[in-house]
Amino acid sequence: MLEQQGPESLYAIEANKLAYLRCLVVKEILNLKIARFLLGDFCEWLEYSKERYDLIVASGVLYHMQDPLRLIELIAARTDTFYLWTHYVSRESMPKDDPRREAFVGEVEVREHRGIPVHLYRRSYLGAWKNKTFCGGAHDLHRWIEREDLLALIRKLGFSDIRIAHDEPAHLYGPSFSVFARRHTDSLTSMAEQGDVLEPSPSS
Repeated sequence: MLEQQGPESLYAIEANKLAYLRCLVVKEILNLKIARFLLGDFCEWLEYSKERYDLIVASGVLYHMQDPLRLIELIAARTDTFYLWTHYVSRESMPKDDPRREAFVGEVEVREHRGIPVHLYRRSYLGAWKNKTFCGGAHDLHRWIEREDLLALIRKLGFSDIRIAHDEPAHLYGPSFSVFARRHTDSLTSMAEQGDVLEPSPSS
């Protein structure tokens, strides 16, 4: 769908090796000419990239991250428009006896991030990587974010146009939704003047 819009360039980053091979197969079947599929870490790509992108799509990425807050920061540093589909945590939709909570491990982490208390839930794949159909992240321990904390962080990063779709609190593996967010030029200027626009620095 993105290629059909005729972009000048289109990069797709996939960390899972088997999923990456499937991407290459699909590229050949659909005869994609613009899209480039790369095997690697999405965060590292954004960390070292010097480019700004018209649009970043992170579908099925955020909830696989060990540090989802860092990924949101990196996306915000590289674009003014992004779309993500992700699972989230909702205490209303996931009461304590909800079987979807079984993958959570340890206590809830509360991090103060940009003045926002963000609730993070550590989660395990519970050995799912042993199955050849596994298409999860590179690290077993990953963290899910509470729904309202995620939206508050997106707003804090200057994205004032936020649209939500496909909200499924009863999703089999945990509540999920789509978020389209756009930062208007006046918001970006205001953040820059306050020194609040993150530019990622290479890790040591």
